[in-house]
Amino acid sequence: MATFLTALLVIVSIVLIIVVLLQSSKSAGLSGAISGGAEQLFGKQKARGLDLILHRITVVLVVLFFFLTIALAYFV
Repeated sequence: MATFLTALLVIVSIVLIIVVLLQSSKSAGLSGAISGGAEQLFGKQKARGLDLILHRITVVLVVLFFFLTIALAYFV
């Protein structure tokens, strides 16, 4: 069981890294970091298309990653 969970955790980790790297950056530089948070807070810039799909896949993979990590710690 531990071997299966470890292999699955490695696969999920690699896919998570790839999905995060495929996402486009929200803004560049320090000024973008300050104004980018305000745009996200007030909803001026909504994610559409591929960015929305990548965001949802990232959320699912992160939840799966944490679940697998906790399960692996329990079984080992």
